[in-house]
Parts: sequence; C-alpha cells; structure tokens
Amino acid sequence: MGDSDGQKVTPFEHGVFLPNGQNTDPPLPADDPTIGYKLNHFMMRIRDPKESMKFYIDLMGMRTVFTLNVGPFTIYYLGYPQTDEHRADLPKFGLDTATNLQHTLGLLELYHVHGSEKQEPGYYSTGNTPPALGFGHLGFTVPDVPAALKRLKENGVHVIKDLGVCDRPSIPISDWENERGVGVEVKGTESEIHQEYAKVFTKIAFVRDPDGYIVELVPQNVDPKNP
Repeated sequence: MGDSDGQKVTPFEHGVFLPNGQNTDPPLPADDPTIGYKLNHFMMRIRDPKESMKFYIDLMGMRTVFTLNVGPFTIYYLGYPQTDEHRADLPKFGLDTATNLQHTLGLLELYHVHGSEKQEPGYYSTGNTPPALGFGHLGFTVPDVPAALKRLKENGVHVIKDLGVCDRPSIPISDWENERGVGVEVKGTESEIHQEYAKVFTKIAFVRDPDGYIVELVPQNVDPKNP
C-alpha cells in the first residue's frame, strides 16, 4: 500500500485481514525466555477518584480488586469478576484476584496523585490532543453495544463516535496530523479507508471517561473477517 504520493509505506495489502500478519514472527519454542510473560494491567492517572469510580464501576461494571494508599498517591486496581461465585461474593473476588494478581489479565490500575482532584478538568493529557499524541484508547468488548451506549448516554457520558458512523471526523487521525502529511486520505486510492474496515467501524462506539480518556465499545459477536 502506498500513501497519497504513491510511496510504499506498508507491506500489507489494502483491506486484507491477516491473522499473524505475514507469518514473519520468529518461532516461540517451549524454552523461550519470554514464556510466562503476560500483559497484566494498564495504568492511567486520574484526577477525581469519585468520578472515575462512578464511570468504571457503576457504569462499566468493573469491581475493585484492591486499593492502596501509599502516601503521595492512592492506587485503585479494578477488574471484572469472571464467575458466578465471584459476582455473588465481591470480597472473595477481591481477595482471590489480589492473591493471583500477577497472573490475572485485563486489569486496570487507576493512579490518583493526591491533590490532583483540586485541579481543573483536563489537568491530565489523554494522548489524543495535538501535539501530545500517543495513547489512543481503552478497548472494552461488550455483549450489546447499543444497550451499553444507551445506558452511558442516559448517565451523561460524552459520546465521541456513535454507532453507524464512519466518516472523516470519526476516524482517530487529527487535522494536526493531516496538516503535516500524516494519515492523509485520498479518495479512490489505497490511502482511503477500506470499505470492509468501515463496516466493522460502524459497529464500534467511542466515549470519554471523566478524565477525557477514550473508551472503545466493541461488540463481542463481530467477526473482522466477515463484518
């Protein structure tokens, strides 16, 4: 695929879903030194714990694994109970998960530096405002995106991209980038959003959490190979 100037910028064919990419990853033998590594958690700074807990616990359904006041800041670890037993007994969920913390996947660490709650909203960079671009979003898969989005809207959550939308403003490429020749989309070329990806993208929604971090809602029944 080339950019708007026809230059080759990626080795991958336009719009083709490739499990394992081009199969160029090195082998992963049983004695590889990285065996056992896990992507365990993601940490984000938060300004106001009350607002963040309302969003991630009350609205997104996560539950507290543990909290820890270490002095200048407090850590909030959140996760999703995976069993009926844990959903019925949240203290047991917290204890069991904390005991097995290093081997648990999909945890969220919210990091409240004491005093930040006195700062104005927008105190922390989200990674999505130029020129401080970097972090994109947290992705949550949910059984029913329309129902989840409706509930979030009813609770005053700011929706960035609604369902059924796949237009230029909804794509996570900023005008600031385009002005520098980055991510420029030219209709009728391979720089244009592929129609098969657009089908998937219309089924995804984006909202903002209380600090402005972007949260993605992905349907659990979507098939990227057959949208």
